[in-house]
Amino acid sequence: MYRIIKKEGRARRGELSTVHGTIQTPVFMNVGTVAAIKGAVSTEDLMQIDTQVELSNTYHLHVRPGDLVIKKLGGLHKFMLWNRPILTDSGGFQVFSLAGLRKIKEEGVYFNSHIDGRKIFMGPEESMQIQSNLASTIAMAFDECPPSTAERSYVQNSVERTTRWLVRCKQEMNRLNSLEDTINPNQLLFGINQGAIFDDIRIEHAKRITELDLDGYAIGGLAVGESHEQMYHIIEETVPYLPEDKPVYLMGVGTPANILEAVERGVDFFDCVYPTRNGRHAHLYTNHGKLNLFNAKYELDDRPIEEGCGCPVCKKGYSRAYIRHLLKAKEMLGMRFCVLHNLYFYNTMMTEIRDALDRGEFAQYKKKKLEGL
Repeated sequence: MYRIIKKEGRARRGELSTVHGTIQTPVFMNVGTVAAIKGAVSTEDLMQIDTQVELSNTYHLHVRPGDLVIKKLGGLHKFMLWNRPILTDSGGFQVFSLAGLRKIKEEGVYFNSHIDGRKIFMGPEESMQIQSNLASTIAMAFDECPPSTAERSYVQNSVERTTRWLVRCKQEMNRLNSLEDTINPNQLLFGINQGAIFDDIRIEHAKRITELDLDGYAIGGLAVGESHEQMYHIIEETVPYLPEDKPVYLMGVGTPANILEAVERGVDFFDCVYPTRNGRHAHLYTNHGKLNLFNAKYELDDRPIEEGCGCPVCKKGYSRAYIRHLLKAKEMLGMRFCVLHNLYFYNTMMTEIRDALDRGEFAQYKKKKLEGL
């Protein structure tokens, strides 16, 4: 299912075979939380900019339009007209991000919907059932993401409960994949390593979840307040204790520099809202650093966002001045152009990383890319 093609130090070049196609790794997953990329980007656009994996969110789709609605319409792939892999986040991160709206118990988490306030319960079984209804390619285990600043005793108890939840997730996923009316009986399950910034808790948890022999493993609970140095240290300490023959996913990370550092430390999968969120606010990634198109100096700039860029916006020749005007006028087209460019930048960087690993030149590539950025 997952095979490593090449290694350079700890960095890995691999591929994961799934029922919806083969994913070339390292890979950046484009975030479409509610089955759409924010910024009016369609699935045809995603194809055009070489997106391999789209990521959607279990909690948000459960709240609206409802996972049973999506199941009745044939699953998420059919619903959004996307025939490549989809990964669904389990709702576990919302346990962290909606802290004011939830209560955590052994059986699961009680939420108040952020939309209409109605009561929602989600535990390991419910998360697996929702993700099975969505029929994503890869389902994430339901976990709690403790704040990186949490006290040791809290983190220890949280991680032990996450392990118990993971056992329940695996049992429920096996059951769901055996049912006759399951849309995707080949759904894969990734477990999540937690432990805040405590090396020993992280390592112990990695060993425990490795015993469950899942389809892949994620490192969660980073990029939530700790420093970059702390994040890199935790990745370095944890990855050696995860299975060599399974993909490793660093959740919610990050900047281009974060990705390059994490690839060097053995990470295969990434996702982050930065390219879309920054794009919607006129912040654009280029190989020579970031641009903010709201700056007055771009008012008469007739160059594309980046010379030589192959994204649909730069290729067509839309100017910085025009895109700046659209953004200032609050025209959706301006956001769309910026999001498309940023996602293309990220997807292209991952292609370059894979090519560099194929050639055994990742170290040189990383150095040059970081200097440019």
